[in-house]
Order: sequence, then C-alpha cells, then structure tokens
Amino acid sequence: MFDTLSDRLTNVFDRLRGRGALSEQDVRDAMREVRVALLEADVALPVARQFIERVTERAIGQEVVKSVTPGQQVIKIVNDELIDMLGGEESDGEATPLNLAVTPPAIIMMVGLQGSGKTTSTAKIAKLLKEKEGKKAMMASLDVNRPAAQEQLAVLGEQADVATLPIVPGQQPVDIAKRALNAAKLQNIDVLLLDTAGRLHVDEALMAEMKAVAGAADPAEVLLVVDALTGQDAVNVAQSFTDEVPLTGVVLTRMDGDARGGAALSMRAVTGKPIKFAGTGEKLDAIERFHPARVADRILGMGDVVSLVEKAAETIKAEDAEELAKKMMAGKFDMNDLRKQLQQMQNMGGLGMLAGMMPGMKKAKAAMANAEMDDKVLLHMDAIIGSMTKKERAHPQLLNAKRKKRVAAGSGTSVQEVNKILKMHQEMGRAMKQIKKMGGLKGLAAMFGGGGMPGMGGGAPGGMPGLPGGGAGGLPPDLQNLLNKK
Repeated sequence: MFDTLSDRLTNVFDRLRGRGALSEQDVRDAMREVRVALLEADVALPVARQFIERVTERAIGQEVVKSVTPGQQVIKIVNDELIDMLGGEESDGEATPLNLAVTPPAIIMMVGLQGSGKTTSTAKIAKLLKEKEGKKAMMASLDVNRPAAQEQLAVLGEQADVATLPIVPGQQPVDIAKRALNAAKLQNIDVLLLDTAGRLHVDEALMAEMKAVAGAADPAEVLLVVDALTGQDAVNVAQSFTDEVPLTGVVLTRMDGDARGGAALSMRAVTGKPIKFAGTGEKLDAIERFHPARVADRILGMGDVVSLVEKAAETIKAEDAEELAKKMMAGKFDMNDLRKQLQQMQNMGGLGMLAGMMPGMKKAKAAMANAEMDDKVLLHMDAIIGSMTKKERAHPQLLNAKRKKRVAAGSGTSVQEVNKILKMHQEMGRAMKQIKKMGGLKGLAAMFGGGGMPGMGGGAPGGMPGLPGGGAGGLPPDLQNLLNKK
C-alpha cells in the first residue's frame, strides 16, 4: 500500500545519508521533497503541513547539526514523527487495545458507509477475539436496509465459528440491539459486536439511527470502518462520523490494496482517534492490530521483522519445524518437505508480503516484480511437486529426462522449471550438510552467540533461515543504535 511513498522517501534519504554534513538548506530541500511525496500519497494538506513543520523544526536543531551521522539523525526524526502521526504520542508506537474491561458483555458497535467492509470486519474482529484472546463472542446484524445483510453475517458467523443472533424478520435496529444485549447476558457472552447499517453517503437518517442504537446499547467501543482505497474521501467520511458519533477507534480495510496510503496517514490526525485494526485481505483471518511503529518502519523501508516473526509463529507449527529440522540434519529432506516449506510461505502471505517485511528488501522486491516473480511462482512449484509420483517425491534422484518431461507436462510447466526446483532442493540439502559438519544447529547457534536459528536473534521460530534478528535488522549500525535509543 505504501510502496510509492516508501520509494520516494527512500530516494530522498539515500541522498541525505551520502553527505558528511547537512546545512539548514539541505534539510529544507529534503523536507520539500518529503512534503510533495506526502501530498502525492493523498495525505490531507493540513496533516502534511504540520508534519513537515515539526520535522523541519527538529531537523535544523542542534541534535542534527552536532550529530556524527546527521543524515541518519534526520531519518530517525522522520521515523518518530511518522509514529506520532499514525498513533499519537500516547500510543508509544504500539497497537491501541480495545476497551473490554467493562461488565460483560462489552459491546463493540461497528459503523461506516455501505461497501466499506463493515460486516466482514465485524466477523474478522470476532474471530480474532475468540481465537487470540479467548473471548466468548456474539455478533448481531442491525442492518435492515441492505438485502441479505443479516444472512451474510450469519454465514460469516458459521465460517468463523462465532455465534450470531437469530434473525427476526421486520424487527428494527434499536429493538435488535436490545434483544442482542439480553441474549448476550443470558449466554454469558464476553463481547457483543453490533454490525449497524450503512448508507451510500452520510445523511441525517443514518446518523439518527447510529445515535439511537448507541443510546440503547451503551457501547464500550464505537469503531468506524473505512475503505483505504477511497483515499482522501475516507478522511472526509471519518470527519463526518466524528462530528456525530462518539468514535473510539478506526478500522482500515483493504490495506493490502494499491491505495496511496494517505487515508492511513491522515486518519489519526483528522479524527483524533487511533487506528485499531487493519484489514489485509478477504479471508477471515486477514486482519491485524495496527502498530504505528511497525507501519512507520515499513514506510521508511526498514521492514517489519516483528510482524514477520509473529506471522511465522502463527502459521508454522513447532512440532512440524522440529521434525523438519531433524530430517534435514539426517539428510532426509525430500520434495514433500520442500512442498511444506513452499506452502508455509503462501500461508504467510506469499513472496511479496515476505519481501515487504524484510529490512533492506525494497530493491529485491522491485527486482522480483520486474522479473515477474510473484506468488504464481510458488503455485507453479507446488504444481510441479504435485505432478511427481509418491516415490519420486521421496527420492528426487529418480527423476531422469523422461520422468521430467512427464512432470512438466502434468504441471503445465517446462523441463527447465522442473530442473530449477530440483536444483533448489539439492542446494538446500548441501547447505544442511555443511551445517551438520559445523556441529548442527546448536553448533551454528553457538557461533552466532545465541540460542536461536542463525540470523533469527534469540530463539525465534525455526524453519525460516535468513531472517535478520533484533527488530529492524539489516539497517546501518548507526541508525539501528539511534532507533534502539528511542
């Protein structure tokens, strides 16, 4: 989502890093380019202006002039101000939690325009609260205007394994909210999510309905759902709702899209409320808590290793990783194991997602795009392995020229692509033999001075070689030290 903005800022800061000293004019010239980049990214003009003023004031001060690495000091200032813009000083760069410390049931009221992804986001948040926080959740649809809206939430409830309030035809929103509250109390529900109706635009009828429901339900959270792809208009919608409804937070949907990112950067400043969740896809588990510091790191090309490792921990089972490590050490790593690795990469979001989270991987990601190396590559590899017989997957050395032709024809690929995946398997096998000679994983970890996998930094999940350790790894040491001092 922030690719264009990130590329522009990276180019500006690369020029700053290359200079031994910075004059006030150098800083002002750089800030002028940053301002243009923010405006092109659809950031609201007042927000962009305030951001540049704050950064410039700090960047031409003594902390930069007297710094040994002034270019990197400016980047740190921009990083700090980005975090403040995205989350406010009170967030300290971390995700803002939901206010659920109330007498159960805690009521979350979802509001927003029609088509913003409100119903799907309701199910996503309910699923997240159930699976990650152990909350007993229930959902109720108050949308009596959109055809089949209540049925849609019921279907999503089945998919997410979350209870939904039975539908009573003809019942009005306020009455549905009261019935949902009574049902939640009787069933000892921890969190009740109310999916309210939307409109194509903000109008008096919509706001009157929102206020009536809020008065009847007394919600602990009122979350505004806005579509990041609507750009500056999303900010205008947020402003309209802020003036009428007591919002407590924002949910940004379609953060995985190709929007320019201005909505995310402007939302906190315009509404005064934190972004609490970001939708990153269509699936019900494609939602994550919004961490301002991690998003700021991504924008500045520093990657997001913390989120990457968390995603790995969620998708990679510990027992599977241990079993794979044992097989690799014993030299028994076959095509079935390689296939599992490829599937894990797909489950974690694919090549593009992984590259975007790795520090210093901007250029590599661009090279992948230019070479048309996208997630289809993983699917092709999986198809190739799937076209092999059970015996061939266990013993890849059996694949002679005739067998390779059959596998290529069966997977709709070429013999050259079959050879590439076989070569990948052989190289991984050779690497494991080298590690075994060095005393196995424990010996290698000792060489790196830690208890985790190489490059993972202290005990992170195995099965993912090459991840930089220690937060924003892969950055210049001076900049890394600056960020650590924050």
